[in-house]
Amino acid sequence: MKRRQWDGRTKAKIVLEGLGGRPLAEVCNAYQISPTPYYKWREQFLAHAHETFEAGRQSRREARLEQENTELKGLVGELTMELKKTDGGCR
Repeated sequence: MKRRQWDGRTKAKIVLEGLGGRPLAEVCNAYQISPTPYYKWREQFLAHAHETFEAGRQSRREARLEQENTELKGLVGELTMELKKTDGGCR
């Protein structure tokens, strides 16, 4: 018998039903799973739940770093041009 592949959204839905107070036996029967995968998914879900709240912060940080990177590249370009002007024909 081939094993079913569950997508992340379905796993989250199943876990949330269990965390919402629905008896585990009912959840497992409804989705035809044993308690073992449910407990494994629940542990993964709870271990990574904090990442939901950090996603926006990461995006702002990335945007800030990208802006800083652009500014620094511009500064390096300006300094390179100045060096080329002052170097003149010394080489």
